[in-house]
Amino acid sequence: MSTPPAGTTKKRIFSRDDYLAPLPVPTGRKPSDVLNTIWRKNDVFIDIGNYSIGSAVMVLWVGIMVFLSMAFFTRNIAPDFSQDILVVGAVIMALPILFLIQGLFRKVPLPVRFNRQRREVCVPMEDGDYWIVPWESVTAAATQHSSTSQAGKNTMGLLIVGFENPDPLAKEDKKHFYFAFNCGGGTTAMALWECMRSYMEVGPDAAPEAAALNSGGSWRYYIDYLNGRANKYGWLITFLWDGLVGILVFNAPLATYLQRKKLYPPPQLTHPDIIEWSKPLPPEQWAKRSPELEQAIAKREAELAALAVQDTA
Repeated sequence: MSTPPAGTTKKRIFSRDDYLAPLPVPTGRKPSDVLNTIWRKNDVFIDIGNYSIGSAVMVLWVGIMVFLSMAFFTRNIAPDFSQDILVVGAVIMALPILFLIQGLFRKVPLPVRFNRQRREVCVPMEDGDYWIVPWESVTAAATQHSSTSQAGKNTMGLLIVGFENPDPLAKEDKKHFYFAFNCGGGTTAMALWECMRSYMEVGPDAAPEAAALNSGGSWRYYIDYLNGRANKYGWLITFLWDGLVGILVFNAPLATYLQRKKLYPPPQLTHPDIIEWSKPLPPEQWAKRSPELEQAIAKREAELAALAVQDTA
């Protein structure tokens, strides 16, 4: 599958696509795991998962609060309209809520494992099969789309990470696998991609820690989070934004609890071949960058250095 070179940007009137790999060159962004995608990290590999039950809870909660607010504020002005709003809201939200409940009882999908010593990626399939893909063949793109309405400008975006089946005889529906992270696109998607790229190209310390492993499904996590926000921004802002907005509008405590409850512990890759593949290697056996990637990284680092000089001038 042909993709534009890393570092290429295609801009249109209402969209922007930033191609990040191959080859995986620096984006100039600091790694930031905005969606808690890092499920497990050590010196050999990093597990990247794409499970967002918490995001689904927050989106549904916003819808529920909109209908309840409309019904509440019109109850004295137009009682019949208020009741109709509740009925319409129940009908609209019923199916998504059922899907959410069903998702809570499903197994968490297996993560994709990035092995920095072998410079390979293990992509597990639902049928129990798996692919071992060269790291430098992984594709990544940040896509962003904007729309304008009476409510104003609305921007949505994704980070799309793709893998190609190394089996040349694979069927058409088994040739490609994609991860799509709903992180907003643009610089946010680049920062999320940098978590994977920096781990593979710089080292384990360059990537954020596996947040899902550190907290489990305890309500204590949210309290510690609020304390940290208060120390950084003050209790007034924390109360207004993380307290009132976070709890009333998004129900962040419930979303956080369910997300971390499902990911404690994160699912393991248990296939014997993957376990063997995940074992550490002697340093002399570690895979090296290709000359093409070395040149691409050197060129990109020079470009980023020149941009930094221009910004400071």
